[in-house]
Amino acid sequence: MMPPETPAPPHAMHRDAPMETFFAPAAKASPEELHAELALVGGSPIVDTLLQSVSGLLAVVNERRQIVVVNDSLLKMLGLTEAGAALGLRPGEAIGCVHAQEEPHGCGTTRYCSSCGAAIAMVTSLAKNKACEQKCVATVQRGGAPMELCLKVHASPLQIGGRRFLLLFLQDITRQERWEALERSFFHDLNNLIGGLKGTSELLLWENQGVHNRLTLQLEQLLDRLEKEVAIQRALVLADYRDYRLQLAPVSCEQLLLEAAQMLTSHPAAKNKRLSLPATIPAVTLNTDASLVNRILGNMLLNAFEASAAGEEIRLGLTLAQERVVFSVWNARELPAEARLRLFQRHFSTKEGSGRGTGSFAMKLFGETFLRGSVDFVSSAESGTTFRFAHPLSPE
Repeated sequence: MMPPETPAPPHAMHRDAPMETFFAPAAKASPEELHAELALVGGSPIVDTLLQSVSGLLAVVNERRQIVVVNDSLLKMLGLTEAGAALGLRPGEAIGCVHAQEEPHGCGTTRYCSSCGAAIAMVTSLAKNKACEQKCVATVQRGGAPMELCLKVHASPLQIGGRRFLLLFLQDITRQERWEALERSFFHDLNNLIGGLKGTSELLLWENQGVHNRLTLQLEQLLDRLEKEVAIQRALVLADYRDYRLQLAPVSCEQLLLEAAQMLTSHPAAKNKRLSLPATIPAVTLNTDASLVNRILGNMLLNAFEASAAGEEIRLGLTLAQERVVFSVWNARELPAEARLRLFQRHFSTKEGSGRGTGSFAMKLFGETFLRGSVDFVSSAESGTTFRFAHPLSPE
């Protein structure tokens, strides 16, 4: 989100002014004014309803950006037991920002405040009399040690008894931001490492034309496959679907079936279960991204193995129909009715635990969005469950 145009603070940079500030107005309300504002806001049914119904972090500040009301969630986040301890503080002072006390008039008036998302949101909302949302990154003191805190701050004007206040809705996105940064760094570093390994394997292949040539070729193929798998995982984790580039190449349907079967035969879910392949496989070559097809077939097979009991059969099939190659995976079990409507929804899973619900979503995403085919299933108590992936014979 681009930061909005920030109005020039009225006292900024005038070091001989009565109240010095580097960004927002410095003046604060007197204790009497604060208590009058607290009584006014505390008697508002609108504010009372918000305090009771909003589960997130909520505060009301006056036109001088001082807190007059906070909800219990924000009090808990601040480590306070009673609202009176926050009365009159500005947000940066309340959360323990390390820069809040660097100038005599506190939060909003220091050199750092002109780049603070919370200060920008409040100043802009007051100046333009409309809502403003910003991301605030603050270094705060926690347990005697500094730590980074990231908040999404939404400031919205509110009129009560002829006076203007700001509603501050805060969302702690520290962990979310940290994980996103780590994920992007991880994929970046991993790709660099793979690039180095591929360069080394190419040197080995060039230098070693003798007895070990087969092993170096195999190493290069495995690194190619690893590179493609990382690209697929990055698209799934970061949702940067447009960043994934299809790597189209001719590949036989027989090779695709055999590779999919080979991938799953050693999986724990396949133990004591039988995988059957078609007696004859049509001699058809597809111009496709083999890594994506392998991922789709692998997820279909894994679902079938996990749904089946020991001794049961899973069938991997392939047919031709209406200018399409139809890959299929069958197992004897019926899908639960509650799972059918939402099976391809991201994060939905019939399995326990967090972090699930990606496999079926990925089948639909890669099969339809990228490969321009179709992914569906049929399921009944009589016929079991069949997942199907129909791939166009020729690129669309």
